[in-house]
Amino acid sequence: QVQLVESGGGLAQAGGSLRLSCAASGRTASSLTMGWFRQAPGKEREFVATILWNGVSTMYADSVKGRFLISRDNAKNMVELQMNSLKFEDTAVYYCAAELGAVRSTDYHRFALWGQGTQVTVSS
Repeated sequence: QVQLVESGGGLAQAGGSLRLSCAASGRTASSLTMGWFRQAPGKEREFVATILWNGVSTMYADSVKGRFLISRDNAKNMVELQMNSLKFEDTAVYYCAAELGAVRSTDYHRFALWGQGTQVTVSS
């Protein structure tokens, strides 16, 4: 059974940066598609970014493209999200997600494994 644990959330000013990390334990993460989703109060969970097992194939939401960078280190069973040029509207709980195999989807229903979430708050 895979467990995902996020870290790195917190408070940042608009224009600032934060880095989120997600550690996968329980099995090797190398066969997993991993990604980040977020959920703001009163809104549905939305796609942020995903990365395939090879660490090369990535997908980004239009709202974060050019500002966020997803990366992974399979040797450490870890995926990270570098968030730059933060905006107030980036405020949300960020969730790490994973699924076996190659998942090229922005639909959060396609991901079965989830972390507990980490709060990101951007002050304007």
